[in-house]
Amino acid sequence: MLCFFARRVSLSLITLFLLSIMVFLGGQVLPGNVGRAILGPFADQRAVDALNHTLGVDRPLLAQYWGWISNFVQGDMGTSYIFRSPVAPFVIDALGNSMKLAAVAFVLVVPIGILGGVVAALNLNRPLDRIISLGGLSVTVLPEFVTGIILILIFGVWLRWLPIAAAWPKGAGFFTQLYYLILPSLPLFLVLFGYIARMARSGMIEALDSDYTRTAVLKGLPWRTVIWRHVLRNALLPTVTVIATQTGYLIGGLVVIETLFRYQGIGSLIFTAARGKDFPMLEAGILTIGIVYAVATLMADFLYSVLNPRIRLGAEQ
Repeated sequence: MLCFFARRVSLSLITLFLLSIMVFLGGQVLPGNVGRAILGPFADQRAVDALNHTLGVDRPLLAQYWGWISNFVQGDMGTSYIFRSPVAPFVIDALGNSMKLAAVAFVLVVPIGILGGVVAALNLNRPLDRIISLGGLSVTVLPEFVTGIILILIFGVWLRWLPIAAAWPKGAGFFTQLYYLILPSLPLFLVLFGYIARMARSGMIEALDSDYTRTAVLKGLPWRTVIWRHVLRNALLPTVTVIATQTGYLIGGLVVIETLFRYQGIGSLIFTAARGKDFPMLEAGILTIGIVYAVATLMADFLYSVLNPRIRLGAEQ
């Protein structure tokens, strides 16, 4: 078990190292001059050059990368070019907001998606199966901004049940924040429901057709016991990986949703940093999302190994 997780952690660290290189180089190839972007188009060139030298963007790339990544590992994400203040508080606050929105969407889509897949598999090739499968996949292919606008029109403009912006009043309590996050979470629910339900359905069909299920039925076990003790445990294994991947997306891939609902999350922060050539903010935000993905994947590996003892046994050999 220890060897299994040691390999997974090592692969995650290598992936994050490669991601840090890609993020840093990606920030360097963005068009525009940092000093010019901060001081404006009419600033004197000498002032622009002096600011670039102060910020250190005129140093060799290797020196810039080493200074950035070594400070990042120690918790120093740098200083924002736009706000002239440390990046870390902005990233932490934005990540916390994104995690709140992701948690609401997660609580909605995971149990309902798994339930939909299980119900579809138990009614294979029946009308209910076709409705869940085709309906879920049909909604999945719609872009988030399309479903978001439709939901805003229905629940925010016509019915006026929910606020159209996710920015809750200052000092709002838990239930008030939850109320403001329901509408932004619905487009995410529609996007992810089809994927999770499809994976749960496939796992259920495979598990129902397995030898251990037939053996349990032949032993005379009640059908409910067969489903809960034998089928679901194995059927949900492929779904675990999909859910972990989508967890990273729920936290880091919400640029469209956060922009549409005027929500200050990590995706919106990265988009703002890219427009303003704020490289420390941009690089710290993207690498933070990479860390979230890595942690989500490690958690999925742990849960997968708990549900499937063959993973642990294979790691020990």
